[in-house]
Amino acid sequence: MRETVTPTHCPYCALQCGMNLTPAPDGRAVEVSERADFPVNRGALCGKGRTAPAVLSSSVRLTSPLVRSEEGALAPASWEEALERVAEGLGRTRAEHGADAVGVFGGGGLTNEKAYSLGKFARVVLGTSQIDYNGRFCMSSAAAAGGRAFGLDRGLPFPLEDIPRTGCVILVGSNPAETMPPSLRYFTELRENGGTLIVVDPRRTRTAEQADLHLAPRPGTDLALALGLLHLIVAEGRTDEAYIRERTSGWEEARAAAMAHWPEYVERITGVPVPRLREAVRLFCAPEAAMVLTARGPEQQSKGTDTVGAWINLCLATGRAGRPLSGYGCLTGQGNGQGGREHGQKADQLPGYRKLTDPAARAHVAGVWGVDPDALPGPGRSAYELLDALGTDIRALLLMGSNPVVSAPRAAHVEERIRSLDFLAVCDVVLSETAALADVVLPVTQWAEETGTTTNLEGRVLLRRRAITPPRGVRSDLEVMHELAARLGGQGSPEKGFPTDPEEVFEELRRASAGGPADYSGITYRRLAEESGVFWPCPAPGDPTGGVHPGTPRLFLDRFATEDGRARFAPVSHRAAAEEPDAEYPVLLTTGRVVAQYQSGAQTRRVDELNAAAPGPFVELHPRLAERLGAAEGDPVAVVSRRGRAVAPARITAAIRPDTVFMPFHWAGEGRANTLTNPALDPTSRMPEFKVCAVRVEAVRPVRAARSVPAVVRPAVSPA
Repeated sequence: MRETVTPTHCPYCALQCGMNLTPAPDGRAVEVSERADFPVNRGALCGKGRTAPAVLSSSVRLTSPLVRSEEGALAPASWEEALERVAEGLGRTRAEHGADAVGVFGGGGLTNEKAYSLGKFARVVLGTSQIDYNGRFCMSSAAAAGGRAFGLDRGLPFPLEDIPRTGCVILVGSNPAETMPPSLRYFTELRENGGTLIVVDPRRTRTAEQADLHLAPRPGTDLALALGLLHLIVAEGRTDEAYIRERTSGWEEARAAAMAHWPEYVERITGVPVPRLREAVRLFCAPEAAMVLTARGPEQQSKGTDTVGAWINLCLATGRAGRPLSGYGCLTGQGNGQGGREHGQKADQLPGYRKLTDPAARAHVAGVWGVDPDALPGPGRSAYELLDALGTDIRALLLMGSNPVVSAPRAAHVEERIRSLDFLAVCDVVLSETAALADVVLPVTQWAEETGTTTNLEGRVLLRRRAITPPRGVRSDLEVMHELAARLGGQGSPEKGFPTDPEEVFEELRRASAGGPADYSGITYRRLAEESGVFWPCPAPGDPTGGVHPGTPRLFLDRFATEDGRARFAPVSHRAAAEEPDAEYPVLLTTGRVVAQYQSGAQTRRVDELNAAAPGPFVELHPRLAERLGAAEGDPVAVVSRRGRAVAPARITAAIRPDTVFMPFHWAGEGRANTLTNPALDPTSRMPEFKVCAVRVEAVRPVRAARSVPAVVRPAVSPA
């Protein structure tokens, strides 16, 4: 019997690396092999991608619905009972407290089809405005800044293949060597081709080790750093005046703001010496082409939108945006963080990246959905604000593919709000820390068991194909929404508006996105199966002889997506983080990822090989700070903020600033980093300030046994 090889994509980060899957003889498990034809990773895979099939095992994933019994424990139940419980819980809340008392929280790992259907389900079936997703925690500040500057947000406005061919890259707050290892080859090839790499990070990460120049600013000062570099660009006469006149607006105000940030002042704020600032400007301005790429470092701040805007200003002032091999881009984190917000899962958006407040957008989408535009609710709360309102304004929650008990800022408070809900339903692959608190848990299919599309960090729409049959007792999220729509009612004939076939959903998504900023109308499953993805925007041909649109790998080469076609400078000035160190909390905490774990760890913490490489949380601190504490390598230390306390072993290294400690955020329990983080929000993007808060560090004596999970109010058990 000939083995069937299915070409598909990794379920983890936004690279969406290509891979081949071959079913094992039992038809349940699959083996991963290299797929060299896919241009993004060219066959390379990180440890997470190679071991992804481990989570398909019935020994680690959910295979039966769970319903909380009168005694308070989760127990296996039939699908009929579970769906009835969910419909009754959501419906009762809506009837007693109004539609906005029901919330919906999605995830950046959902396929485009699921994200589209979830946004539609919230607005058409539940009638609620209270929907957002964990992608708000990913790149919302970059999206806001990119939209403000260029009139359109797409993670990268050019393919990754352009990176090795540019002259210089400034990589700000990103550590791709650990967060998306197959992408590191692009930066290696850049340097092999004679280009230079500048890394901005308070830690000397594995990526920073590869750089020609490493700038290590104090956490929360990336905005001042960018302004200081622009000051030097102006002072040294390195601006492209013709480009500024012809393709931009707002330069005078932005220049005036930058000139107030002279180098010595910026050195005092950031800790980056003036000679290194000058060297960065020289390296960036010397070649004809250059790029600035940002990630969560500058974005996850209470001033993240302005910070990213300041880095975009560098590209505009030097004439690098909208030109070949140049420009600004954002390295999206989650697997479908880009597509997840383009099609209606975000609080203020409709499919096609349309604005929910735009009457024309509402009319178009309502027409596709067959509902009255006036019946569509308006924008709701952003992700953290939605979570903060649980148990008060929002009494019931439907949650798909997210684990905010671990991933949200001020996580102990968010956990408390989740516990206070009248009703919680969770759709997930595994029994995450959040699912363990639910009234009903619905086991759903995952990447290799279903077909659907995702959109990677380049704006490349991809087809992930089903390779194996899911276990009996598992259903897709699309089936869940179809069944709930039939039970809950809504406008029109709800269950008919929620197909279970992903291609049928995508065909509707194409119509809903047509004419919008993120236009997918010219993309089909057939094209995606035959090509290496298609870049949006890709409109459908206007007439039968119009031909097939090739997609748009490179944006803005002719004009920007603003009304007048000009890019807009951001006139921004440095301001402090929402929480600065003081006598009680004298140290800065920053958070991030490690190579062997992913996001909240709900899936990767169930893989033996990954746990062997990264078994638990740690606190990275400088030798000087460790000496003051009397802490040795591996000793437990406590990190305390105004929001709580976390304990983890010390990891002592000179690769971090003496005034800063670092914790990865993948673990629950005593070492949960997000117990400490500050939910202060960016006023535009509503992004929480994950990357900087004030803490104190204490040695822990005597050594205590670490707890794996916090105590729970409602018992949570795995099914027998």
